[in-house]
Amino acid sequence: MTRVAAIDCGTNSIRLLVADCDPATGELVDLDRRMTIVRLGQGVDRTGRLAPEALERTFAACREYAAVIKEHGAERLRFVATSASRDAENRDDFVRGVLDILGVEPEVITGDQEAEFSFTGATKELTGSDHLARPYLVVDIGGGSTEFVVGDDHVRAARSVDVGCVRMTERHLVQDGAVSDPPTAAQITAMRADIEAALDLAEQTVPLREARTLVGLAGSVTTVSAIAQELPAYDSAAIHHSRISRERVREITEWLLRSTHAERAAVPSMHPGRVDVIAAGALVLLSIMDRIGAEEVVVSEHDILDGIAWSVA
Repeated sequence: MTRVAAIDCGTNSIRLLVADCDPATGELVDLDRRMTIVRLGQGVDRTGRLAPEALERTFAACREYAAVIKEHGAERLRFVATSASRDAENRDDFVRGVLDILGVEPEVITGDQEAEFSFTGATKELTGSDHLARPYLVVDIGGGSTEFVVGDDHVRAARSVDVGCVRMTERHLVQDGAVSDPPTAAQITAMRADIEAALDLAEQTVPLREARTLVGLAGSVTTVSAIAQELPAYDSAAIHHSRISRERVREITEWLLRSTHAERAAVPSMHPGRVDVIAAGALVLLSIMDRIGAEEVVVSEHDILDGIAWSVA
């Protein structure tokens, strides 16, 4: 076993996994897995820069994670940064801050690399499974971008498009500096059109409709699963490998789009940091299912973070 640490810093959240990995057997044992909503991508779509307060929230989480990594004695650490830090003019400020706190430079990876890690993390347990048809379509709905990956044991095609729950919320659902409560019909129509255009773009290089099993990753998808199961609290074990029908996803999405902030916040499994962006994330998921005709989505709690850990091991 090799003890490794992996950090995935996205547009909305930063996550840590400390795990023991055995590449020979394919076994990965979690020692610590945690997530903090830092909204690093706050305003990036509009300004092109990382906001000072967003950087400080992210650095505070890094300081907490540094203590956890030291406590567990991880031998190696890899820090991967995704959409928001790819897009920002002042990404050097981010890189310097992380290096000072954790002693490693964040790797600002491409969308294609992001897709590779996501596919590995999501499907390593599924490979060889008799009850799930291949090829898989792994969809990672992040804050700033969504990754589409089609593959069997390995990736056949991948594409990252700039459609995520934070980006769609900021672009379409914010009016006078606040998220509409609830969104208007015109806002939802504009957001749908943006998502459909992104799916057209993804289909240029990824054969989405060839997939026989849809695997959904990241907070928007796992939160939809928690709502579908009416969980009294967020429960990773109940969510991992759960299956949600397209009609159930449609019901939940339609409710989220017509609900108020207070109604969404009252959902017991809802993370406070997702209250304002979950409707956009759910609509991305539903649009993908409609596009490819998927009758259900298999939800995975294992994703890019697990893929990063395997790459270190």
